[in-house]
Amino acid sequence: MKKKLLSVLLCGALVAGSLAGCGGSSESSDTATTEETTADSGEKEETKETASGDENTVSVYAWDANFNIPALEAAAEDYKANVNPDFNLNIIEQSQSSDVENAITLAGQSGDYSNLPDIVLFQDHYIQQYVRNYPDAWHDMAASTIDWSDFGAEKLSYSTINDVHYGVPVDNGTAIMAYRTDLLEQAGYSMDDMTGISWEKFIEVGKAVYEKTGKYLLCMDGDGNDLPYMMLQAEGVSQFKDGKANIVGNDTLKQVIQVICDMATNNVLYLANDWSDYTDQAIQGDMVAGVLNGNWIIPTIEKVEANSGKWEITSLPTLKGGEGYAANGGSSLYITGNCKNYELAQDFLDKTFGAGSTATYDAALKNGGVITCSTKAGSSEVYNEGVDYFNGQAIYAKIVQMGANVPVVEQNDYHYTCRQQLATAIHNICEGGNIDDELKNAEEQLTFAMEGNE
Repeated sequence: MKKKLLSVLLCGALVAGSLAGCGGSSESSDTATTEETTADSGEKEETKETASGDENTVSVYAWDANFNIPALEAAAEDYKANVNPDFNLNIIEQSQSSDVENAITLAGQSGDYSNLPDIVLFQDHYIQQYVRNYPDAWHDMAASTIDWSDFGAEKLSYSTINDVHYGVPVDNGTAIMAYRTDLLEQAGYSMDDMTGISWEKFIEVGKAVYEKTGKYLLCMDGDGNDLPYMMLQAEGVSQFKDGKANIVGNDTLKQVIQVICDMATNNVLYLANDWSDYTDQAIQGDMVAGVLNGNWIIPTIEKVEANSGKWEITSLPTLKGGEGYAANGGSSLYITGNCKNYELAQDFLDKTFGAGSTATYDAALKNGGVITCSTKAGSSEVYNEGVDYFNGQAIYAKIVQMGANVPVVEQNDYHYTCRQQLATAIHNICEGGNIDDELKNAEEQLTFAMEGNE
């Protein structure tokens, strides 16, 4: 019973988290808002239909009409044109990602999965918990023909459980380190200077940038701080070890937290008050010369048209120097245990997203900004085109290449709880608190949450 309660609590925590970065919404509701989109017509109507009994139709729950849904529509058109001309994808739009999690939770608690669709889009950070808690809700991909080596190991680590694949990757959460080249130049630096550097050097550059331009070299939402996780992953280290909190005694994490506080107290890092302050004031309000986050932050950067041609991207700094790689956010597609036509659903996923189809991913990138995790798809002409906003840099091909190098670190269902506790610790340390005491308190709070739901 506690595990079922945990599912509900985590759904609520997810809504409070940085859903904006994953294409979700911060608004919650008790019931999912569902709209049906057929890949043929594009028309929408209220519907209660879930799994399809039609031999040529597959249904799917997904959210975000501007991001994930155009990617699904691109895959449907690809499959229809090249495999099955009678194919129809019934997209049942959800208002946010937590609606999908709630649907699985309610079905699992009742033991009745008959209201689920054939496929669901599901956030990477939560899938393992849901497969463990509700194993009957899912159909594995053991019979798939997908060449899994085409995808980065880090991305697959979420959807692979006991060496069995359950999901097919869709969007790429690879982190980017983006810089305003014009502001770097004013401080006497270039992109070459910022690639493969240490965080110590980064702070040195950041001080110079602030002195010359009045801009911070980095910003992050201080309330939902993803920075420690990405910096730590770039070092190949996790916040968890053997299923338990790994905060106290984690020397790498302590160094990362110290760097963050050093940046914040030296006008190198702007810790925003909330997500709106981070996106609207810091990034779009022209307060910063650099942005570090999952590549889904790119559309936020691009909203400032006046800065077109002034940005470029590279890898992350690391503690000792050298190029760092991390990821933040992302989702995959999963076949449910209620699927009425498993062979069709699997074949659809195998030959579009799973095959690294350039037809699917080129259109998904153009129409929704979804970046592939497939190295094959990421080598297409479309991915290698220069992007004017980023000074002609072929950023999408570069993101796919970086994604292949993201190290696999231990994940945990309490990822967002840990993030909250570390954000509080960072705030207190920057205000003068003792780093050891604050990290000890963070681990105690995290452990309490984890043990309370066993």
